[in-house]
Amino acid sequence: MAIIITLLILGALLLFLETLLPGLVAGIIGLICLMAAVYFGYRDFGYQTGGLILVGVLVGLAVGTWCWLKFFPESRMARKFISRGAVGELGVEKPELLNATGEALTRLRPSGVARINGQRLDVVTEGGMIERGAQVKVVSVEGSRIVVREI
Repeated sequence: MAIIITLLILGALLLFLETLLPGLVAGIIGLICLMAAVYFGYRDFGYQTGGLILVGVLVGLAVGTWCWLKFFPESRMARKFISRGAVGELGVEKPELLNATGEALTRLRPSGVARINGQRLDVVTEGGMIERGAQVKVVSVEGSRIVVREI
């Protein structure tokens, strides 16, 4: 019985350490320890006790996973792994381009490149194709997506 308890504790500890150690090695060894504990339970004590150990391991894994998903992301330990801030500005919003005009530098089918306000930008059309050299007008800016229409 001591080997089963030792394997259960070691398996649970290794699964917990998997959150801190890279490489998935601790988690795999932890799962092997838990499976070995279930095997020894069946072998040494029969189907009834082995089944209870198996149910205990499965319930423990389910509860442990739920607790980890519920509490770990907000824990002090998780703050070392999770970045909460943004570094710099992404600069994808360009509301100043709305209603600006320019020239299609490539054939827009429906995406391509246009020069608008002196800037070379990736643009998309409203659905149709626009030939190279045609004059275009920006009709909407949705994040980094710039939608143009031929004038």
